[in-house]
Amino acid sequence: MVVGGSRKPVGPRRAVPHRENAAGVEDLSVDYQAIMAAATAAGADGLGARRAAVVLGWDSASASRVEGARARLKRLVERGWLIEEKPGRFTLPAREQLGDDAGRPGGGS
Repeated sequence: MVVGGSRKPVGPRRAVPHRENAAGVEDLSVDYQAIMAAATAAGADGLGARRAAVVLGWDSASASRVEGARARLKRLVERGWLIEEKPGRFTLPAREQLGDDAGRPGGGS
């Protein structure tokens, strides 16, 4: 029974900041940084939940682990870090896929 309506968290909170409130990927936890690196490497093909589970070191044959990875990917979408243009395929937003020279006059070659 909870007295006073307040509960203490069970473990450490792994908050994912909204993209616009973060300085960069380094503001994410190690697991989320690994997912972002895998999404960057996947490029336009996108990152799937099964691959994300492997990146996290989880058993990709376990449905619960794959769903846990999918939940993390969806959380990154909700917070603006990734987009899901095709169901189940998670990619970086277009502005980040273009690189550092995008949007600058005379940038690139």
